[in-house]
Amino acid sequence: MSARDPDCPLCREDGGSVLWRGPHLRIIEVGDVDYPGFTRVIWHAHLAEMTNLSTHGRDLLMRAVYNIEQAQREILAPDKVNLASLGNMVPHLHWHVIPRWRGDRHFPDAIWATPRVAAGAEPPEWHARQAHLQELLPRYRNRLIEKMDALLWH
Repeated sequence: MSARDPDCPLCREDGGSVLWRGPHLRIIEVGDVDYPGFTRVIWHAHLAEMTNLSTHGRDLLMRAVYNIEQAQREILAPDKVNLASLGNMVPHLHWHVIPRWRGDRHFPDAIWATPRVAAGAEPPEWHARQAHLQELLPRYRNRLIEKMDALLWH
């Protein structure tokens, strides 16, 4: 059984809607309406840093991150993909994989910055893109699951 911290929200809960779960990590959908496809990879054991993992664990975790990025690029076609492993607020090893588009509410800043576009002030093309991305999400989820299942067999 992996180490858990009873005070850690990522030890107590999944952290979002689980898209895929393996023996060492899970992949969850964040469900942020501004960032369809925003996904996190969460290591099951309570560890704070990448160097707490074995070389094999680091490779597995990063291959999961790369699989998500590739699935986002293939299906959602973002202008950019942001990868982040911060852990300042929740020091449990996890990566954010965030598809970004020119003209999103925060672009080109990080999504945690003050938005450049206020909610409700988005241009009409933003709403059309968001609706299209919502339609693509099932394909993205399926592609991600395929990629992660294939990773287990390599």
